[in-house]
Amino acid sequence: MTAAISGTVAPGFELVAEAFAAAFAGRPAMGAGLHVMLEGESVINLWGGVADARTGRQWQEQTPSVIFSCTKGLVSILAARLVQERRLDYQTPVCHYWPEFAAAGKDGVTVGHALAHQAGLSAPRADLVEDDIVDWDRVVAMLAGQEPLWPLGSGYAYHALTHGWLAGEIIRRVAGQSVGSYFRDLVAHPLGVAAYIGLPEVRQDDVAHLQVSEPLSALWAEEAARPGPNWPYKAMTLGAALPADLVSEDGGFNKPRIRAAEIPGAGGIATAQALATIWSATVVPTHGIRLIDDTTIATATRPQSQGAPVFGGEPPFSRWGYGFQLDSEARRYLADGNFGHDGAGGQVGFADPQRRIGFGFVTNWMMGPEDQRATQIIDALRSLM
Repeated sequence: MTAAISGTVAPGFELVAEAFAAAFAGRPAMGAGLHVMLEGESVINLWGGVADARTGRQWQEQTPSVIFSCTKGLVSILAARLVQERRLDYQTPVCHYWPEFAAAGKDGVTVGHALAHQAGLSAPRADLVEDDIVDWDRVVAMLAGQEPLWPLGSGYAYHALTHGWLAGEIIRRVAGQSVGSYFRDLVAHPLGVAAYIGLPEVRQDDVAHLQVSEPLSALWAEEAARPGPNWPYKAMTLGAALPADLVSEDGGFNKPRIRAAEIPGAGGIATAQALATIWSATVVPTHGIRLIDDTTIATATRPQSQGAPVFGGEPPFSRWGYGFQLDSEARRYLADGNFGHDGAGGQVGFADPQRRIGFGFVTNWMMGPEDQRATQIIDALRSLM
């Protein structure tokens, strides 16, 4: 049975629509949305499938879903805007803005190190629980006091969740408001999009229910069985705060309490339309808004972390600028110079400055390394350019 696809496609973009429809093949419980902006205008707006397999609720145009690490890209836009306004400097030590952060030998860690996954705080040394991660002050105090897991300057490791609190607390200290409220005021409300870092109560019932594919679940079970300390695995679960798959039937990022909290490393919630609109606004005026200028983009997307991380792993490896995920073999966008961020399970949002494109793909059917859905959609779009 093929999912019913709704929406609009501008002439000439039919191949991308075909790739989106193909993503549903053999996945009857999947829901997804795809949106592409060109020159600040929508050229693809598609959605389909099931938002909640438990009830049969169908995916609608404005169905939001957890976007996981795509949230890091949104937070990196906020940091870049503060840099553009000369309120923040990538080369300045974090402790200049957040004095407590100087503890445990971290006085030399710069804002750029923190954003580029080089701060040495990819996982907590002590196990956290759910009550910890919904308490902003508790988590940032832990990170401020923790000794780094590796010496500064010796490499990087992906800060899967802690990146959001590190960047978010820097932003809070500079902007004078929480990262979720700053995002709302600077980005979501001016652009008129359904995107949140900390979901309002009135939208809790609208969010797609997440499910995990068997290959992804098996992968995380294998990671959980490795002898410790397994820092990359702990970076995802924070000890006992989240399930290995990041979600369970009613837990992890399927839990209203977790969705309501500001967890800016992975807890953002957005529609595909919102993601595409936001990324479009980074490279071209969109709904009258331009979020960051070309000079700031050039600085913020200069490669900072690439190659093998300090804890090893298998290639291909991602590349990062100052928080932004760059085009690489691990996450291929349309071309070199593109920037954005993908997220666990298949989410992708990015901008192409040359072609002036904003892209957003979200899904509630989480897949692992075997996932080619967004890749094939992006490949189809690239073939038209």
